[in-house]
Amino acid sequence: MTDIKGLDATVPPSGDGCVECDAVGGWWFHLRRCAQCGHVGCCDSSPSKHATGHFKETGHPLVQSFEPGEEWFWDFETQEMFESGPTLAAPDSHPLGQPAPGPEGRVPADWARTLRG
Repeated sequence: MTDIKGLDATVPPSGDGCVECDAVGGWWFHLRRCAQCGHVGCCDSSPSKHATGHFKETGHPLVQSFEPGEEWFWDFETQEMFESGPTLAAPDSHPLGQPAPGPEGRVPADWARTLRG
């Protein structure tokens, strides 16, 4: 399935957490993985919305949920969700022991209020 625009199934994820949040000691609600380059960024419910920022900077249109048990893809260009798609290089989620929101030790006690605000 290499004929899908914005998808390279051979590229592994960039790590276990949001690249940008990890760089500055931040936290995230859920994670999304770029299907083209493997960049792992935080979702739009997270304070920093790095997955969307990655799309805006690179034009890479497809992300897949990087949450355990979720297989869906989102296309930023068409604003469409797909329940499943091609299998990307392992691993297909962050570690099972990593909490959401995460990572452990960096999530503020009032995280739910932070996301609503």
